[in-house]
Amino acid sequence: MDGTNMDVREAAHAAKEYLIDLFDGEGITHVGLEEVDFDEVTNEWKITIGFSRPWDHKNVLTQALGEGRPARSYKVVRINDESGAVISVKDRVLAAAE
Repeated sequence: MDGTNMDVREAAHAAKEYLIDLFDGEGITHVGLEEVDFDEVTNEWKITIGFSRPWDHKNVLTQALGEGRPARSYKVVRINDESGAVISVKDRVLAAAE
């Protein structure tokens, strides 16, 4: 980065590209933006990215019967707004739907 602040598109793109590179070799698929938040106190973007891994897929018979979709992993990527540096990648655990 050139020291300028990121916009939401840049932050989201950086988070997706970082995770694709980080999880290279694990065969992740269906990578998608889920949520964006900017923390003005810490000057950080918190970008949630969802994706599926090969072991998240149900067996072929279960999928053929329409019983569920692949599970998804969700990661929160924290990015410094000024430098564009990734600070952390953490799991995002979703509450169970009622």
